[in-house]
Amino acid sequence: MNALRNKVQLIGRLGQDPEIKTFPDGNKIANFSMATDDSYKDQNGQKVERTYWHNVTVRGGLVKVVKSYVTKGQEIAIEGKLTNRSWEDKDGIKRYMTEIVCNELLMLGKNN
Repeated sequence: MNALRNKVQLIGRLGQDPEIKTFPDGNKIANFSMATDDSYKDQNGQKVERTYWHNVTVRGGLVKVVKSYVTKGQEIAIEGKLTNRSWEDKDGIKRYMTEIVCNELLMLGKNN
């Protein structure tokens, strides 16, 4: 059952081109936002559509794939885990972020 703990699977579209960062030790990280859509009918029977935005981080060898093949608007499927982090911004205000650390990625369609 441990394999089911903290597991996220999403299919959506990139909201931006991935941002690739290289660290002094040579390791790289890719960050991008991903949109998923949902719809339901409200109490009046009207269809309501919603878009959810997710912050995604990719590490390791998968960064090369993201850098070479993944672009804004592209539909992808990802699997990973939810993480939370916090930091102080330049004004001393504590900021929080929830993100998905991706460990698998599948390109589903052509770019828009």
